[in-house]
Parts: sequence; structure tokens; C-alpha cells
Amino acid sequence: MASVSMWLEGARLRTLPAAAAPVIIGAGAAARLGGFSAGKSLLALAVALSLQVGVNFANDYSDGVRGTDDARVGPTRLTASGQVPAKTVLTLALGCFAVAGLLGLTLLWWSGTWWLLAAGITAVAAAWFYTGGSHPYGYAGVGLSELFVFVFFGLMATVATTWVQVPSAPWWLWVSATGVGLASIALLFVNNIRDIPTDREVGKKTLAVRLGQRRSRFTYCLLLVGTYVCFALALKSVSIATTLIAVAALFPVVHLCGAVRRGAQGPALLSVLRSTGFLTLGYGVILAAVFTWWN
Repeated sequence: MASVSMWLEGARLRTLPAAAAPVIIGAGAAARLGGFSAGKSLLALAVALSLQVGVNFANDYSDGVRGTDDARVGPTRLTASGQVPAKTVLTLALGCFAVAGLLGLTLLWWSGTWWLLAAGITAVAAAWFYTGGSHPYGYAGVGLSELFVFVFFGLMATVATTWVQVPSAPWWLWVSATGVGLASIALLFVNNIRDIPTDREVGKKTLAVRLGQRRSRFTYCLLLVGTYVCFALALKSVSIATTLIAVAALFPVVHLCGAVRRGAQGPALLSVLRSTGFLTLGYGVILAAVFTWWN
């Protein structure tokens, strides 16, 4: 039987800060616009976390039954290890998607924003077909994975969290959403950089595999720079004085870029992955705090 630690690894908790960050920003934006609702914000957060955990278990199942995880460098996966039946992992994934769907429907009913239902259904479909189905787009390496992460875990999660509370989406909200979307792609990229050698062996052609180590590492740094620029612009929209906060934020960006550019490999990239997740969370928390209290 799988240990508790393996179940937690299967849920991939280090990815949850990136799922929470856009919701936190959206809630802070709603406060800045004068329509914050704690209940709606918590529902949106629960939807995002349930969807993220569902994606993680779905990836564990799909990669496991394909044999993609048999030679992985990172933590052992539930399905690939054989310690949990594949059907159990699949049931967990579908259960998380069902929870996300029920909570999402409750939020749409409460806010009356039923037009967002189509976006929610598309998000769940994108989550499953990332590594699921007969032709998973996560194996194509043409940038669809990165695009969908940007759209659903960046733009949609951020703007929709605000919209269900205040029907408004000013430019600074879109800039904030763009930044957290770029950070989420960076999180995906560093994970895929770590797995380049083993993904090549099993024929999983992620964008990182196609670009290779050098260009993938450079791309990761560009994504963090883009995140930083969006962060500074969003702060500037509140006050020139708040842009001073961006100066302190430059140090972790430089540190992470340096670690990746110096060629950290395999398990050493796990700390970069974790730090990138916390950087994304910090991005969201700081912006939300400034949006809420500076005005």
C-alpha cells in the first residue's frame, strides 16, 4: 500500500501555490473595485485547488498506464510504482474534477455568471486531455500545454474570480493575470526541464524536449522576467510608491534564473520547482495585499 507521503506526492502539493495565486489576485482586485465577497473567493479557491489536484492525479494515471513514469527522476508516482491500482488513481482524479464542477456550479449560481460555465467545462477538458486520451496534447510539444496553462491558470482563474464578485476587468487586472500566467508556465517548464532525459527515452515530446536544455533554460528565465515586469506594472497602477516593492522582488527572480542557467539537473531542480511555486504564490499575495489595503 502507498504511504501517506506517496499520496501527498501524488497530489503534487508543490503545484498548489500556483493554483491559489490567481484566485488570491482576483479576490484582491475585487476588494480594490469595492465588491469583495469572502464566500465567493473561498469557493473560487476551492474550485482551483480541486481542479489542480484532479489534474495531478489524472497525469499520474495517464503517464503511469503509458509507462512514461517508469524511468522518471522525480518522486515516485502512485500508478507507476504499482502500489496503487490505476483505477483507484483514475477514480481520485475524476472525483476531484466532480468536486471542482459542483463547487463551480454553486459559484455560478450564487453570482449569476452562467456564461462562465463554458469556460469551466473547457478547463476540465483541457486538464484531462493534457496527458489523457489517445492523442494527449502534452506529448506533442507544440506549445499547447503552455498556452492552456496561461489561459486557464492565469487569465481565466484571475479574471473570473474578480468577475463573479464585481463585473469589471480593468487593464491592471489583465496585467496581473498575465504575470501569474507566465509564472505558471515557468513552473511547468522547470518541471519539464528536469524530465528532458527521461521524456526523450519514452517518446514524450514536451516543448522543453524539442527546445533542448539550453533554450529551455533561457525560456524559463524569460518567463520569470515577464512575470516581474507584469508585477511592477500592476504595482505602478496603484501608486508609484508601491513600485519600490518590486525592487525586493527582483532578488528571488535573479536567484532562480541563476540556478537554472548554471545547469542544475534532475533532483536539484526540485528545489527550483518548489521555489518557483512559492514565487508565484508571493506574487499573488503581495498584489492582493496592495490592491486591498493601499487604496
